[in-house]
Amino acid sequence: MEHIDQPRQGLTGRLTDVMGALKEFFVTGRRKRQEPIVDQESLARFLDQRASYVAQMSLYGYLRTRAGVRYFELFHNDEFIVMLNVAKWHVWLDCLSDLAVYSGGLLHQRSGTSPQKVGKVVGGAVSGILKKTGVPADSGKKYSAHAERVRKRLDKVKWAKVTDDEGPFSESPMSVVEWAPIIETLKELDQSIVINSVRFRWQEIRRALREHLDAEAVMRSK
Repeated sequence: MEHIDQPRQGLTGRLTDVMGALKEFFVTGRRKRQEPIVDQESLARFLDQRASYVAQMSLYGYLRTRAGVRYFELFHNDEFIVMLNVAKWHVWLDCLSDLAVYSGGLLHQRSGTSPQKVGKVVGGAVSGILKKTGVPADSGKKYSAHAERVRKRLDKVKWAKVTDDEGPFSESPMSVVEWAPIIETLKELDQSIVINSVRFRWQEIRRALREHLDAEAVMRSK
């Protein structure tokens, strides 16, 4: 997952990184949809890329909407940069968690494989992503505990009961509200709008997964 550099970086570099990340994930969210998902590795790439796309676009989009013309002024503030970096990693974890649950539901529905094997494949994909990511230096003190909650959620999922709708996406919409570095009174006013915006972003991701997931091939690969 791409991230904004540490606070010691100059303002020009920070803004370049922010816009570069937005451009990269905007393009990724469309171009990389074409890769067929045929094994655990391609499933993991889809989960990681799309979770990153939704997390960063949702978080940065909310901040830009709320700040308006003062958006770029925020990057003069070192404390804001630190909070934004922490926020993006926590929102990413919740996006990864939600998308993994949804993906597992589709795998079970389409392949007819046992829930236990589905859980092993999805859990393995997510564990690989988390292991590769490690504990980012800018993720804050709560990152490791949050990552562990993601693992535990997947361990408890009843895969046969996962629905092909918005149901699995229960963590990420509120995560943007919770972690965004915006004062609480404004977040209370914005909550329903932000939640609906995140849910809307998932619609395209769900369509892409339905189109490119070969559930039987994924389950045969393990």
